[in-house]
Amino acid sequence: MIVYTPPPDTGIPVIFADDALIVADKPAGLLSVPGRGPERADCLVSRLQRDYPDALTVHRLDMSTSGLLVLARGEEMHRRLSKLFRDRLVDKRYVAVVAGLVEADSGEIDLPLIVDWPNRPRQMVDHSIGKPSLTRFRVLERDPASNTTRVELEPWTGRSHQLRVHMASLGHPILGDELYGDESSAPRLLLHALTLAFPHPLTGETVYFRAAAEF
Repeated sequence: MIVYTPPPDTGIPVIFADDALIVADKPAGLLSVPGRGPERADCLVSRLQRDYPDALTVHRLDMSTSGLLVLARGEEMHRRLSKLFRDRLVDKRYVAVVAGLVEADSGEIDLPLIVDWPNRPRQMVDHSIGKPSLTRFRVLERDPASNTTRVELEPWTGRSHQLRVHMASLGHPILGDELYGDESSAPRLLLHALTLAFPHPLTGETVYFRAAAEF
C-alpha cells in the first residue's frame, strides 16, 4: 500500500478565481479529494476550502499527477461545470515524459479500461467488459541520450489512470509511475495537467488556462 505523505501545506497556487469557479495548480503527491481514513483527509479541496468555503470538486487528478484542476463555487456552478465535463466540452492537455523513443509523431490509443479488482487501484485493458477509452498523443521532443520522449496527451475520455495505462500499453510508461512503470525512473510521476479550456458557466465565453510543468 502506498504511504500517503502529502507535500507541505504552503498554500495552493490559484491560477484564477471568480464567483463561478476556481482553477488551481495541484502539486504532485496531494490527493484531489479526501481519501479513506483520517490520515488521508489532507487534500487539495480541504486546503482550498479554508479560503473558498463554497469550493466543490468537479473533476480529479491522480495523487501523483500535478497541474490544473477546476473547482465550482457552490451547487449551481457545480452542476453547470459537471455538465461541461460530461458533454466533453472541456479541452484538457497534459504533458508527460515517457520511457523510450516513441516512433510515431502522433496517434490515438483506443483501449477499453476497467479496474483490476484484485490489484486496486490499478486499472487494466479489457476488450470484453472494459469501458471505451481514447487518448490522443503528440510527440514534443525525443531525447536519444536519455532514451525518453516528451509527449502531449489529450484524454478524450476520463477513465481512472487512463493516460498512465494507455502509455504503458504502448510500451512507453510514464517515468516515475509506481503502478505501471518503474518508480525509480524519476523522483515523481512525470505527468502534468498543462492546459484547460472550456466555456465559462456564466458567460459562455471560452476561457483558457495554462500552468507550466516543473519537469
